[in-house]
Amino acid sequence: MTTAALDDERRVRRIAFSQKLSHWDVRISPYLYISPFFILFAVVGLFPLLYTAYVSVHQWHLIGGEGDFVGLDNFVFVLQQPQFWIALRNTFSIFLFSAVPQVGFALVIAAVLNENLRAKTFWRMGVLLPYIVAPVAVTLIFSNMFGDQYGLVNNFLHSIGIPPVQWHSQELPSHIAIATMVNFRWTGYTALILLAGMQAISRDMYEAASIDGASKVRQFFSITIPQLRPTLIFVIVTSTIGGLQIFDEPRLYDQYGQGGANSQWMTITIYLYNLGWGQLNFGRAAAVAWLLFIIIILIGLLNLAITRRIASSSDLPSERKTRKAKVAA
Repeated sequence: MTTAALDDERRVRRIAFSQKLSHWDVRISPYLYISPFFILFAVVGLFPLLYTAYVSVHQWHLIGGEGDFVGLDNFVFVLQQPQFWIALRNTFSIFLFSAVPQVGFALVIAAVLNENLRAKTFWRMGVLLPYIVAPVAVTLIFSNMFGDQYGLVNNFLHSIGIPPVQWHSQELPSHIAIATMVNFRWTGYTALILLAGMQAISRDMYEAASIDGASKVRQFFSITIPQLRPTLIFVIVTSTIGGLQIFDEPRLYDQYGQGGANSQWMTITIYLYNLGWGQLNFGRAAAVAWLLFIIIILIGLLNLAITRRIASSSDLPSERKTRKAKVAA
């Protein structure tokens, strides 16, 4: 074989090898780009979740470490405790008082910020300021505002002739006070997420509705809400997850951090904390963590189904016609 023929063969091999590298790069590089997230999630998310499941089926103490395998005994013990059901009731009560008004107020704020306001950047940054404040500072301020005797709220109620409310010793008022703290911190953050979804809606739809004589309120319920469905689903699901895991506000609502003298505002996370670090029984605490995880999954799926049904029932007539035409085709 001549020298020229050998050079041609080497050149062909190099081209074939470079083509293979390029093919591998196209197929593998996207997975390499997203791999840091999955690696980080596996280390700080998936592994602790699976390890907690392992701990929950063992008699596990902080000092003694891993004990005997007990199966579902830790779950049975937790479910038989009255305090677990009290904490679960308090968690759902605080969640309802916080999540429902939060989404409603955030929708209104986002709709206002979506208008042509002067200094709109200033107002959009302003609604995020409560989120930046540390939870400890917010809780200390609000716990004094909702003082049983000389708090700011009771002083105002007294000035208008309403008797003072026992914001700490009574169950329902304490839930309202804690939910107020949660709403103060998270409403602006939720409003900015909804605002981002509103800005993605085509302005042509609003212009067509204005030409047809639709008012701002009509446009909001007939255009904004249906078009905001994906963002609303995201906000409701994340609010559910955060609301059922609430810990900082009820923990710091008084100086003892036990959820009240009679467990008036003790949540699931405080009950879990007391089992783990109070009684040093990590097996039972892990069982509570997994029960909370299952509850969050079930409530999240329920919220997802309800939100989709509500949003789909409020679709625009044109969207319904388009969907029917696609089905017929």
